[in-house]
Amino acid sequence: MLPIQVLLVEDNPADARLTREVLADSKVALDVREARDGEEAIEALRGAGGTSGVRLPDIILLDLNLPRMDGREVLAEIKGHAEWKSIPVVVLTSSKAEKDIVKSYQLHANCYITKPIDLTQMQEIVQNMKDFWFTVVRLPTENADAR
Repeated sequence: MLPIQVLLVEDNPADARLTREVLADSKVALDVREARDGEEAIEALRGAGGTSGVRLPDIILLDLNLPRMDGREVLAEIKGHAEWKSIPVVVLTSSKAEKDIVKSYQLHANCYITKPIDLTQMQEIVQNMKDFWFTVVRLPTENADAR
């Protein structure tokens, strides 16, 4: 079985490192790619699929507050693209603003998680997210007709 492809879109190196570390401590085979800003995330998606040999991600972990192209714009582009729209997007951000939560769901985010400030709580949240999305949820396969 192929590893689950994860695209982590995060500009904060400490948050990215922590998320990668918690994800790496998993019984599920994961291949985590990273994008540091919104434009890099879209480039990664455009470069995947077809004959590139790089699979589209099975799930995207997306921060909202990104340089160059923010997470809301990235989310809108993903969910507006015929080939990408079925990829689950988990918004993982520090924003607790109701307008960001509402906007993310209007743009068809699959869930919205607010990052805590405390390191231990952050580890716990990423662990819970990992358990849910990589153990409980069935993700679409790359060969699915929906993509």
